[in-house]
Amino acid sequence: MLSKFDANFFRHQDVLEALNHSSPLGEKLRYLHGVLRQRFSFVDRIAVALYEPAADLLQTFIHSSGDANPLPHYQAPLAEVPTLGQILEECRPRLVEDLSIFSETEREHSRKIVQQGYATSYTLPFYNEDAFGGFVFFNSYTRHAFTDESLHFLDIYGHLVALLVVNELASIHTMLAALKIARRFTNERDFETGMHLDRMSRYSRLIAQALAERHHLSDEYVEHLFLFAPLHDIGKIGIPDSILLKPGKLTPDEFEVMKSHVTKGRQIIDDLLKNFGLEGIRYADMLRYIALHHHEALDGSGYPEGLRGQSIPLEARIVAVADIFDALTSRRPYKEIWSNDQAFACLRGLAGKILDADCVHALVERSEEVAAIQAHFRDDIYG
Repeated sequence: MLSKFDANFFRHQDVLEALNHSSPLGEKLRYLHGVLRQRFSFVDRIAVALYEPAADLLQTFIHSSGDANPLPHYQAPLAEVPTLGQILEECRPRLVEDLSIFSETEREHSRKIVQQGYATSYTLPFYNEDAFGGFVFFNSYTRHAFTDESLHFLDIYGHLVALLVVNELASIHTMLAALKIARRFTNERDFETGMHLDRMSRYSRLIAQALAERHHLSDEYVEHLFLFAPLHDIGKIGIPDSILLKPGKLTPDEFEVMKSHVTKGRQIIDDLLKNFGLEGIRYADMLRYIALHHHEALDGSGYPEGLRGQSIPLEARIVAVADIFDALTSRRPYKEIWSNDQAFACLRGLAGKILDADCVHALVERSEEVAAIQAHFRDDIYG
């Protein structure tokens, strides 16, 4: 029992105490926004866009604007967004006190922000170990809303938001890097072409973006799917070379061993999440489901559990389509490259039986973006 004297030591409540607890990044961002608005009520939106250097791609990630989200599932090459590229050239944040100057712009992101009614914008770039990571955006419905005092606090909150994002994604990227090294030691390139994982993870993202509205998928979900998709076959690390690298058809007994890669993958994922302290991240189950269920089939003929239809997790259905499409359109020891049209026709034939029809349709309808991914992430002569 505290005395009156002792209790006086603890009279102040930490207003950001909720950040000490495990919760999704989106929730933490909304919480921070709520605290910030207690002092500056005119801050109406905070949003984060991530930068993917391999494809020079900027994409929306998390935001605090609820249903008033002007840019759901938006992505664009940074080279095609010169107004944001200028921020990096200047190495300084940007304040736009009247967004109406962008009302006639051809740039989709600027136009939609204005159409949503936002009038003032403050954009802060963030970095991780000197590498550009993305932008934190602050918006207000009021013109000339941000004073010198409020900008001082926006800088502090912007860097706090960036640290939260970098901290979670850094742990995931460290885990992915460890797995990449593990795959190299297990002759990964003998069962997966050089750029296979780069392509299929981006196909997975395309499909998820197309399904986002119907399935209420957030940008945070889509980004984690993109990050986790390359781990779908990690269990093959545990398959003997005599089976994994066999050039001919597997015997029934050998195929049973090969099928065990999905349960081995789930076990590896569980160990990795525990060892990297990531068991509590919101999308840990997504990672488990991708590894375990990407060989399930809608008609129940898949493995390991023979799940049917909608009982197969959505992320596993998405990855299955992306993985099969890239396998069909890649050269393998046992087959030549199929054209995209041939592969799309095959996927259509499997839709509704083996593969999710909505996922197939989503990929087929984005044939131009698929071709762009293939052009950017071609296999080299050793792939």
